[in-house]
Amino acid sequence: MDAGMKNQEKKADLGSRQRILKYISKEKEVSRNEIAKGLSLSMPTVLAMTKELITEGVIEEVGAFESTGGRRAKKLTLSGSLGYSAGIDITANHIGMVVVNLRGEVTEKIRLRMKFQNTLEYFENLVKKMDDFLADSCVQNRQQIFGIGISFPGIIDREKEILVRSHALQVENVSLKNISQMFSFPVLYENDANSAAWAEMRNTSKDAVYLSLSNTVGGAIFLNGRIYEGNAYRSAEFGHMLLKINGRHCYCGRVGCVDAYCSAKLLSDAAGGNLTRFFQELDEKNKKFLHIWDEYLEDLALTVNNLRNIFDSDVILGGYVGGFIEKYMGDLRKRVLNYSMFDQDVTYLKGCQVKQEASAAGIAMKFIDYYIESAFLPNKSI
Repeated sequence: MDAGMKNQEKKADLGSRQRILKYISKEKEVSRNEIAKGLSLSMPTVLAMTKELITEGVIEEVGAFESTGGRRAKKLTLSGSLGYSAGIDITANHIGMVVVNLRGEVTEKIRLRMKFQNTLEYFENLVKKMDDFLADSCVQNRQQIFGIGISFPGIIDREKEILVRSHALQVENVSLKNISQMFSFPVLYENDANSAAWAEMRNTSKDAVYLSLSNTVGGAIFLNGRIYEGNAYRSAEFGHMLLKINGRHCYCGRVGCVDAYCSAKLLSDAAGGNLTRFFQELDEKNKKFLHIWDEYLEDLALTVNNLRNIFDSDVILGGYVGGFIEKYMGDLRKRVLNYSMFDQDVTYLKGCQVKQEASAAGIAMKFIDYYIESAFLPNKSI
């Protein structure tokens, strides 16, 4: 066989490996037969590739599926301990940190109070906090870390590594290159809502809109398997859509923005800054909190209906409020339906699956995805 033919076979093998890994990543647990059918690969190819990947420690067998007659098919999944990535979510008053394994599972998480300051000391302290967090985590060897992702509440120019603007942090044109140099790992940056949306939707091909209901309202548009960013990285600024003329003041300086009616801060401020306490008061039927929640749901319903009319896609509710919303989805769907001109049901409206530290998890998962896409090649070490 000549060199050209060998190179073509090698490329075909690498392509099959990556397709198999992406398929396992998406499905979580699969059999060899499901891989062959799902990817239209021959069974000998699947057997050879999965054997190779098991030998390398990239995938592993974790039991067997229920029998449908005959031998039970073995479950294959990505390794839970081969490698990890870390994520940091920076907010005005806190940092959230996570460790994510190759399966996309959050294995460690912590949230610390740490007021943002655009100073060298702040970022040096950030690096130290991450080092301490990793030292106490399940990561046995720092060489197992693929990289660290950092999310910010603002507009990110990833190519130039600049935080272009953040109303929440009250900064503009912050160079992030110095931060990258402080870490001993590769570093990625992303907007917080885009990161949270990626954690939610990375393994789906269905178009959707993600509405982030945190201390500021943001969002992301998931289109054709990727986040739509817009011409100037300003897409999905749903918090600054006009909801009410001559309405409440927004932190951006305007009035009537969605953010002034649907942010988590509106709820937590009513409970002394504690969002969990707000929902506890709801459970106890506190009339004051029930009234606030009633108004909040009505404004949220109008916002959801507007997004549905624009995008005609699923709408996923995330952010801090998204972590609590599932219990109240029935009520919210009824309210949304009252505003709808076209829909006969509101099954398109969904609560988020990643309920805590979604932004940190999403930016960490970017490294997992990059690794699956490009680094699982024969003889390539972490």
